[in-house]
Amino acid sequence: MNKVFPSAAAALEGVVADGQLIAVGGFGLCGIPEALIDALRDSGVKDLTVISNNAGVDGFGLGKLLETRQIKKMISSYVGENKEFERQYLAGELELEFTPQGTLAEKLRAGGAGIPAFFTKTGVGTLVAEGKELREFDGETYVMERSLVPEVALIKADVADMSGNLRFHLTARNFNPAAATAGKICIVEVERIVATGEIAPDDVHLPGIYVHRIVHNPTPEKRIEKRTLRDRKV
Repeated sequence: MNKVFPSAAAALEGVVADGQLIAVGGFGLCGIPEALIDALRDSGVKDLTVISNNAGVDGFGLGKLLETRQIKKMISSYVGENKEFERQYLAGELELEFTPQGTLAEKLRAGGAGIPAFFTKTGVGTLVAEGKELREFDGETYVMERSLVPEVALIKADVADMSGNLRFHLTARNFNPAAATAGKICIVEVERIVATGEIAPDDVHLPGIYVHRIVHNPTPEKRIEKRTLRDRKV
């Protein structure tokens, strides 16, 4: 089975649709599937609920989908550095489900592991726990969190082999493996594609069984969220 598609647009064809729950890997702008996000924007699908630790920045990453109003709800942990996100949310144009970062990671991991829900102390006594089941264990109160099982996961890796086995680059791994395992269909954007077997078994970070489609993007832009410069005094 050939998992490699000629373009990001081709990889999304027949997979994405209006109203879907979609997970997007990355942490801020580190390890995000840039080409797949652009293709998702160009597909014109709308009313999306997007799971992502961050919401990109203005004009880049998921910020592009916010500008085109294709996202109706974000499930996120941190949404700073994005003025359009702030504007839409404060104007009541965008739904937001704030989720503690560790809880978000576990909701995806649990979804990939087939665990429908779990209990955590994080968020007890705060707005995070409102409307959720509380239960006591060993004298401590825990809140129940439902796992996340997105219909599609868009992720970024450094290297893929032809079977879809993946290797990530350092901290760019972040939320990508959890999003990949949780998604019913996983599409990965990679900088290099090698022959099956070329990645040593111990170097495989995510087995190919989780990956359905592969897109080659050898020259991603790789922006950083904020660059701070200062004059150095001699």
